[in-house]
Amino acid sequence: MIKSRKIASMLMALVGAGMVAAGPVMIYEGTHGQSMIKSELKAQEIAFPTDKAQLPDALKKYAGQHVTTGGQAKAYADLIATHVAKATGGKTYSEVSEEWIAGGRKDEQLGQLRQTAFMGETLRGSLMSAYQAQQVTVLVIGLGSLFIALGAVLGVTAFSMRTRKIVVPASPEALAREPERVG
Repeated sequence: MIKSRKIASMLMALVGAGMVAAGPVMIYEGTHGQSMIKSELKAQEIAFPTDKAQLPDALKKYAGQHVTTGGQAKAYADLIATHVAKATGGKTYSEVSEEWIAGGRKDEQLGQLRQTAFMGETLRGSLMSAYQAQQVTVLVIGLGSLFIALGAVLGVTAFSMRTRKIVVPASPEALAREPERVG
């Protein structure tokens, strides 16, 4: 019993130490990832129109802002979706493409519309990827913090499970003289 408790305590301490060591690495990587996302978005120099009248009501708060965060990237992707839907009459790239193919690919206006839908959906997908990447970095930072906390709890639990040496006095008289040595 004592041996299995000692093994469990050691394993718990090792797992706890590993989690405490992994937590800061996860936090660093998540923070570094957010920095990379911000610099990549900033380099694209994407900006919302400054005129609020050109924006849907839900996006008016972004007027004039440059896209540098995952949230802004998602908002801009929503703006692109609005523009693509307006240009295509609410049709998807696939629907426009099917019409273009069915028409024998002779309708140049439909071909340009297909190209517009394709480019809009491609940019929208890229911006949504930036949004998702930022969400993942937030998750990684949160999990890193959780790893540190759980690792500390495991370490404390492992420490409290350690076996204690009990000194048994040689006689009752010795117990009366040195009560602080017991336990």
